[in-house]
Amino acid sequence: MANQPASNAARAAASGDQADLALAAELAAGNIQALEILYERYARPIFSLALRILGNEADAEEVMQDVLERVWRYSGSFDAQRGRFGSWVLGMTHHVAIDAVRKRSRRPQAVDAEASELMLGLISDPNQPDMTDQAIQHEQAGQVRDALRSLPEAQQQAIELAFFRGLSHLEIAATTGEPLGTVKTRIRRGMERLRTVLSKTGVFND
Repeated sequence: MANQPASNAARAAASGDQADLALAAELAAGNIQALEILYERYARPIFSLALRILGNEADAEEVMQDVLERVWRYSGSFDAQRGRFGSWVLGMTHHVAIDAVRKRSRRPQAVDAEASELMLGLISDPNQPDMTDQAIQHEQAGQVRDALRSLPEAQQQAIELAFFRGLSHLEIAATTGEPLGTVKTRIRRGMERLRTVLSKTGVFND
């Protein structure tokens, strides 16, 4: 019974992935109705991530509209072999939001697929209308947040500054007063620990 939540989460994730693959195909085919599904499924997660990075609702709304337009325009470039559709969308959101932050004299921090998975869990917005799937999605989000909070404070701070405040490694070093090499190590080890913890729960699949 102990493994049941993890297996349920894995099944829900697989179901969501299949729905997203179908959505990506419809968008790439130019189906205008797919835009409505895209909005219903991802408008809130996009807005939530943008707001977390920018801290301003008006700017987050602008980023959300920009990202939805980009997803529609570039949906044909999505490659399921390289990661989940949700991670691709949120990776694009991160890029656009950080580009807005850069206009405030900050430099963007690169984001990889694993970091996008982390963001997807942190902002918690269920893809499926079924209440059971919603509960599982919220459970996953809680597991991600708990895993992040379980990190040593220094690692948690470095990850949040990099991926949610748009600071480069050099800027984090200046902000925290730590050597650049220490900052890079903390981020790498923090992400490795998150992956290890979350793989056990089914949030990340090895």
